[in-house]
Amino acid sequence: MVTCQDQRPAFILVSLVMILLIIIYWDDIDSLILDQLRAHKQKLPQSDSSSTSRSYSLSTSRSQTGSSSAVNTTNSGTTLVPEEGGGAGDEHEEEERRSKQEQKKEETREDREEESSHNTVREREQEMRKRRITDTCSGRVGVEFPGRTWAFEQIPKRELDHLIVDDKHRIIYCYVPKVACTNWKRVMVVLSQSLISPSSGKPYTEPEAVPPDLVHNSPIYLTFENFWHHNKSLSRRLMELKLQHSTKFLFVREPWFGLVVMRRYGNLSGSLPKTAAEAFAAGIKPTFQQFISYLLDPVTERRTIFNEHWQQVYRLCHPCQVKYDFIGRLETLEKDANHLLKLLEVDYTVHFPLLYQNPTTISWERDWFSKIPITMRRELYQPYEPDFKLLGYPKPDSVLLQ
Repeated sequence: MVTCQDQRPAFILVSLVMILLIIIYWDDIDSLILDQLRAHKQKLPQSDSSSTSRSYSLSTSRSQTGSSSAVNTTNSGTTLVPEEGGGAGDEHEEEERRSKQEQKKEETREDREEESSHNTVREREQEMRKRRITDTCSGRVGVEFPGRTWAFEQIPKRELDHLIVDDKHRIIYCYVPKVACTNWKRVMVVLSQSLISPSSGKPYTEPEAVPPDLVHNSPIYLTFENFWHHNKSLSRRLMELKLQHSTKFLFVREPWFGLVVMRRYGNLSGSLPKTAAEAFAAGIKPTFQQFISYLLDPVTERRTIFNEHWQQVYRLCHPCQVKYDFIGRLETLEKDANHLLKLLEVDYTVHFPLLYQNPTTISWERDWFSKIPITMRRELYQPYEPDFKLLGYPKPDSVLLQ
């Protein structure tokens, strides 16, 4: 009978054989494991490649260490070359991406610098325009005109109907006829949401969609003249408060330009029409010289103020009493309009519809006044001189000196 003592040498011998086999075939087992890991790595997302590569390197290091301390065989010695994260192609793509980002940053910086430079120029222009008004109103320019020294309370209420108020955005606009006022009124309608579109049943959102015949319908606006009907004795105080807390702007044009684009009727012989409507109904179209004679007639000034289309800006918008924050010009309409909407912080809400083509030319004054006697031209300059000085337009010497 075989005893435990007889089996002990055999057990030891078998164990030694097994250990020897493990040592001999260790590199092959390690290679098989590494192949499985490499296949698993290819299935992993790109973002994990670097960490997997580090694992491979660590395993290879360990296997090589183990192999060097064990028995060297002729059929083993498998070497794993670590893969670079992303490869050369990925490095090239990353470089291109960084280059594009840097280029975009540079373009953005240049655009901001250019915009900042333009804004600086525009701000200087605005300061010059406002300073010119201040100097003229203070008397330093040496021109006198009615209302120059008035306080705001002294302005007749009938002369406050051109100040349109948008309480929602705290904007006050004084409109001057024939200076794109139709489109500016459209903008005010959209901002104030004061007019409902019959097609949608909602306030208009596009200025171009507002019908022109409704734009000039004063009841759709809140004007300073309306305050008299709603607030009675508190009207002036409320107006002053709104002026203090609102952004005020107007757009102007060459003072004589209104005479050219909007002449209506004058002193004619025979039966004189008392209103423009009667003149239109009678088909009366006076000559430009007859119209100038009408403006220069002292009776015209005593009976009624000028029609708004040829009335002076200092009587329409009272820049000596209302301190305007922005003064735009017809000659730079597009540039000034875009700049103003940004200042008002409504450029993402509404745009200015550039449907207006400036009809002015360098020779328009000479063309229109060529048949007007020079004495009448010089006399006509007197009532409009304050506007020339206030608004910074040069004296029309080409017309006055010929």
